[in-house]
Amino acid sequence: MRQPQPHRSCKRKDLVEDQPFPGLLRTENLSLEELAHVLRAAVVDQKGPLVTLNKPQGLPVTGRPGELTLLSVLPQLSQALGLKRQELQVVRAPGKEASGLVLLSSCPQTASHLQKFFTHSRRAQRPTATYCAITDGVPEPSEGTVHMPLKLERMDGIDLAVPVMSPSRKDIQEGVKRTLSRFHVMAAGYGCALVQLQPLTVFPSQLQVHMALQLCPILGDHTYAARVGTVLGQRFLWPAETTKPQRQVLDEALLRHLHLSPSQAAQMPLHLHLHRLLLPGTNSRAPPAELLAPLPPYFSRTLQRLRLSPQQTVPDPQLEKWEE
Repeated sequence: MRQPQPHRSCKRKDLVEDQPFPGLLRTENLSLEELAHVLRAAVVDQKGPLVTLNKPQGLPVTGRPGELTLLSVLPQLSQALGLKRQELQVVRAPGKEASGLVLLSSCPQTASHLQKFFTHSRRAQRPTATYCAITDGVPEPSEGTVHMPLKLERMDGIDLAVPVMSPSRKDIQEGVKRTLSRFHVMAAGYGCALVQLQPLTVFPSQLQVHMALQLCPILGDHTYAARVGTVLGQRFLWPAETTKPQRQVLDEALLRHLHLSPSQAAQMPLHLHLHRLLLPGTNSRAPPAELLAPLPPYFSRTLQRLRLSPQQTVPDPQLEKWEE
């Protein structure tokens, strides 16, 4: 699909371009209209009833009444995009802590068609979403799958995804879900890796939990990274049921490469970006259409400081076999 140039916005002051993480969006002092202007500038494709934008990290899709969310700003965004009385609805979007592609539609029939396509693709184990992540640690082997049943468990007022090693039939009936992700290491350096992730199931925080299970938590994961401990240079998993979320702790050598202090690292955004989406072709015989979203500035700078080539974030032939 053609990617039009993003609209210019006069709200550049809302993007924090100074140290240590350029390109982060501060939403606490934004109005709905100001957020709509920011998201209008983040549009990467608009064709027919479909609008695709590059969601900033930290913006939730849903939330409590009065909270600034993607759903709450849709009326203002529709107006900013000149859609008049057409109401936008969310078809696909990454969670609050992730950045990347958001698919919106002003046509209920189109939205329903796309949801059926995504559901059918999941059942056929054909991935439609490709994420980029930077991990603390290098997964071994360099590519593979993570299968793990997960459940949501309340801990200190937060719903956390917890692995269930051998779920019973009762567990499945009570909300335990079998989850599956594919991963592929694209580059490695300074003890970190650029990883492509393809979820084949849908579960909250699935990719963060799966990478923690590989002993390679995603940079900026201040929820699940605490489950990975280290003794004498060897990593291990703490019990998920008793490990509370805490700020991610990085070793001194990595902090030097990233040019960060420990206090700055404690504010690091999650380096998880929905980079690529596949959509149904124009007819049943046509190949899938592809949407791409550029990386956030802080993500690109982390790649640069770890000498992980950003060119390698584009899909490569080794992943194509997963999409046949």
